[in-house]
Amino acid sequence: MTGTDLDSRVETYYARVRGVVQGVGFRLATVREAHALGIKGWVANLDDGSVEAVLQGSANQVDRMLTWLRHGPPAARVTEVTSEERVTDKRYERFEQH
Repeated sequence: MTGTDLDSRVETYYARVRGVVQGVGFRLATVREAHALGIKGWVANLDDGSVEAVLQGSANQVDRMLTWLRHGPPAARVTEVTSEERVTDKRYERFEQH
């Protein structure tokens, strides 16, 4: 596989972000960053105070988004980000918050 093939392959990752990530504009900032990077998928708050997201894009796009999630917007205090690749045929058309 060439570098171009790797960049065009769509990866899907599930991420969970813990810390002070609700009530600080985390989801809206995540949507903006995803749009800037060309990521598709979604982001949502969970009842335990964490945030979950599905990220879909090239390996480079997903890596850059995961790096951003480790910090989030200025008011956030991220303490942990876990992620795992998910195998799916579903293709998201946009990135949105739920």
